Amino acid sequence: MASPLRLSHQNFFIDCGRKSTPARFERLRVSCYPVSSAGADGPRFSNEESQSRLILLEKYGNGTSKRYIIESGSRIQTILGERLPETSVFQGSAFVEHDSELRWLPTIIKDLILPAGFPDSVSDDYLDYILLQFPTNVTGWICHTLVTSSLLKAIGIGSFSGSAAAAAAATVRWVSKDGIGALGRLFIGGRFGNLFDNDPKQWRLYADFIGSVGSIFDLSTQLYPAYFLSLASVGNLAKAVGRGLRDPSFRVIQNHFAISGNLGEVSAKEEVWEVAAELVGLGLGILALDTPGISSSYPTMTLTWLGMQLLHLWLRYLSLSVLRFNTINLKRARILVNSHVLHRKVPGINGCNKMEDILVWERFMKPRIIFGVSLEEMITGERRGFMLRMLHKLYAEEKYFLVLNQHQTEFEVFVSFKEGATGVSVLRSVWQSYWLHQNWSESDVAFHHLGQSLMELNTRFDDFLLQLEASGWDTSQIILKVPKEILVQEHHTL
Repeated sequence: MASPLRLSHQNFFIDCGRKSTPARFERLRVSCYPVSSAGADGPRFSNEESQSRLILLEKYGNGTSKRYIIESGSRIQTILGERLPETSVFQGSAFVEHDSELRWLPTIIKDLILPAGFPDSVSDDYLDYILLQFPTNVTGWICHTLVTSSLLKAIGIGSFSGSAAAAAAATVRWVSKDGIGALGRLFIGGRFGNLFDNDPKQWRLYADFIGSVGSIFDLSTQLYPAYFLSLASVGNLAKAVGRGLRDPSFRVIQNHFAISGNLGEVSAKEEVWEVAAELVGLGLGILALDTPGISSSYPTMTLTWLGMQLLHLWLRYLSLSVLRFNTINLKRARILVNSHVLHRKVPGINGCNKMEDILVWERFMKPRIIFGVSLEEMITGERRGFMLRMLHKLYAEEKYFLVLNQHQTEFEVFVSFKEGATGVSVLRSVWQSYWLHQNWSESDVAFHHLGQSLMELNTRFDDFLLQLEASGWDTSQIILKVPKEILVQEHHTL
């Protein structure tokens, strides 16, 4: 059982009791072995190394940090750091300085409205364009509201009472429905904007699923007309969330098509296909409404909609399944790595994309790999100082730390990344995880087996990359993002 950790300093006092550690941290233990033990139990340390002072600085995305200081004899101190200056935000692989014009803006707002790594991740004209686009869109929606009022008046809303106020009130309710839906797009774009590059096929399909749920609320308005505004607003919210997932995902797919740098033309031709489909669909929909058996019976209309919606989702799945990406995301990386570990060869682009499951979330795939784990979670044992020294020496040439959770019923790997880690670092950790999964047994000594996996990684990973290039994979487009919430910085002093 873990005991409370009490640390004192002339300027502060830290009392880290049981409540300071999340519940899922407490159930994790990783075996530690004395540094003086033989190589089978872990790395050996020279006298100079064992007497040196190891400092690991764990930096968090919110600007705070935690310092792990391992003194001679592997005694460990944990010091919580202050928030970093507001002019820096931990994004990308390092701290980047924000544009001087936006220093006044709170960090949480910057994360919501600006791309990760701004300003280095976008072109120089991005901010000027966005700042002018905002008032442009505001005026456009003002015009939309006024036009909506005219349309409602034209169909008789407010005309029978002779009151312009009635039409205005109806306009407010109608536009409010659209406004509630817009909140969904705001949330998706601000909170999940970093997901679409990794798996556009999955999120494009999920967009249609969520949009279908929104349509159910719209259909319900006929049964409960008194709750029209509430049902229509919820339906609009769900469909707006779907649009928030659909549009960015499809832009990534369009960029995949434009291999000649002709993204504008590809987008324009896609618009042609979409408009043609819209005209045909509207025509067939009008014919369906002119059919007495459908228009006069709500159950029949609902069943017709359900049949068309299921057909729509199935066709969407088929259309996304034929896409053949030559970039490496996490799902495709798992397929490629698993094949190389087992058979010493990698599948081609067509074969790998066919094996990629669009529907499944990566977090449910086996073996389970948890990225961006804190050091506190990885070393919840009584001999934490020994373990940190071992991990530091074992992964001296890597840009990550990797350990196994041996006290779970299922195989589970934790990965913590160092500063400077890249997509290749993530790919190396995935390769090591799969080798461990294929070769692990309960009787193995933890650090000895980790050392074996690193030897295999260093021996075979170059061959893995060569096979990827030979099979046509774009190794310059490894879309494996390093989690930026936690990164570790190392210092080793005498």
